[in-house]
Amino acid sequence: MLTTPSNLASNRAPLSQLAFDARGSSRGRVAEKHTLVCVFLRGGADTLNMWVPFAEEAYYKQRPSLAIPRPGSTTNSAIQLTEHYALHPAMRPLEAAFKEGRLGAVQAVGTDNTSGSHFECQDQMEHGDSAEGVQAGGGWLGRFLRVRDKERSPLSAVAIGTALPESLRGAPSVSVIERIGDIALRAPKGDPEAITAALSALYGADITLLGEYGRETLSLFRRVSELQATPYSPESGASYGKDKFSSGLSEIARLIKARVGLEVACLDLGGWDTHFFQGTAEGSQAQRIKALAEGLAAFDADLMEHRSSYTVMVTTEFGRRVYENASLGTDHGRGFTFAALGNKVRGGRVLGAWPFNVMDENNPLEPGGIMPETDFRNLFAEVLRGTHALTDAETAQIFPNLALSRVGLMG
Repeated sequence: MLTTPSNLASNRAPLSQLAFDARGSSRGRVAEKHTLVCVFLRGGADTLNMWVPFAEEAYYKQRPSLAIPRPGSTTNSAIQLTEHYALHPAMRPLEAAFKEGRLGAVQAVGTDNTSGSHFECQDQMEHGDSAEGVQAGGGWLGRFLRVRDKERSPLSAVAIGTALPESLRGAPSVSVIERIGDIALRAPKGDPEAITAALSALYGADITLLGEYGRETLSLFRRVSELQATPYSPESGASYGKDKFSSGLSEIARLIKARVGLEVACLDLGGWDTHFFQGTAEGSQAQRIKALAEGLAAFDADLMEHRSSYTVMVTTEFGRRVYENASLGTDHGRGFTFAALGNKVRGGRVLGAWPFNVMDENNPLEPGGIMPETDFRNLFAEVLRGTHALTDAETAQIFPNLALSRVGLMG
């Protein structure tokens, strides 16, 4: 689905107007823009087992069956990053990015919503609101793109999937696709050239806003049709998996290289609601972590020559409780560890003062998870300011009534 003002999207049909090289990059492309890739781990990811606080004895006491083994203790133990934190072993593909200073994290991030509801917390986070007070309207990325509307491209925003995420509500234009081939004109007998010629003639002489939108949309179809015509070959030895998450990242990488004006790309990775048999270094959660790490590592390698052109942020609606439950899983908690990858990230660090009182088995905090220390909106705002150089006035339009405070994740 393409929600441009002209609403001309349909299923696959090739057009042939612009020239692209053998790797799918346009020779008639627009100026390169920075792309923010937003990855949402839906289901409430247990980030405590992804960014492992191995130096805390209470972590092992409260998770006797689920804790990730200390670095060096077994053949499948956590990967030490700092004196306090280590990575889940399935995140090894991202170890180098952390040590290069391009991957960083902030622990104890969260909303002010204490309901424990997936729907409520996801909805609040995607709208960029507080649980109390006046809501801003639309999604936080939609508001960002409206602020940037003067630089609009028909492909300013892409959501990989089948539904429009709430974060992009209110955006000037959004393409909701599973693959690039979903953006095309449907025509009788599979030949859209007559339709293209007629629409070009119609909009070519139209100096109104409708004519401008029509010409932009036709330009989009022409660009994408040429991308479809050339098989995509990842660069720098990158190898994407066959799963939907990796496939989605591959499509985003292709669009970034083509310089179609992409500023925001959203995709989800689900399956994080691990109430039962969560596993440790192996198991259900480990499989999700493996898909995340391998997908992001392939994406990062594929775009090695374009690393100044993107930033990836990884969020979830809430973390899990500190202690394991009777079903060898973890229940809904509060704070989680937010991560970001890219050249604009001040990485190689896990920020946030560790809340020792939460880990104290004799003094648990309700509802049993990490108490949020950083308002997610401050972190989202910092990412936007770090990637797109937003002014204070622009930031206030996206996150109204927010008292900005620097977190330190972005350069």
